[in-house]
Amino acid sequence: QVQLVESGGGLVQAGGSLRLSCAASGSIFSINVMGWYRQVPGNQRELVATITSLGNTNYADSVEDRFTISRDNAKNTVALQMNSLKPEDTAVYYCYADLRTHWSSNANRYWGQGTQVTVSS
Repeated sequence: QVQLVESGGGLVQAGGSLRLSCAASGSIFSINVMGWYRQVPGNQRELVATITSLGNTNYADSVEDRFTISRDNAKNTVALQMNSLKPEDTAVYYCYADLRTHWSSNANRYWGQGTQVTVSS
């Protein structure tokens, strides 16, 4: 059983900052990529940022230079530091992890429950 638990969402004014955290726990052998998506009701889920186990990062153009993704491999956690927030960043943010539960298993994607981020203008 694998769980991803998120924390850190909330309400913030435009220009402010929030930090999201996500911790993976359970039967984990290894984690490859971790990342964050976001979704506005009625829209498709949008990739925000990813980070590999080696620390290579990738960002959506809309958040480049404002958001920073980081992870702690020893603790199986990933964080998203969001600065200079805009009203259009309002969404439910979901963390994910592509991980293996056993040395012989294929990697599967696991998701967090989602956390609401609301940016007021």
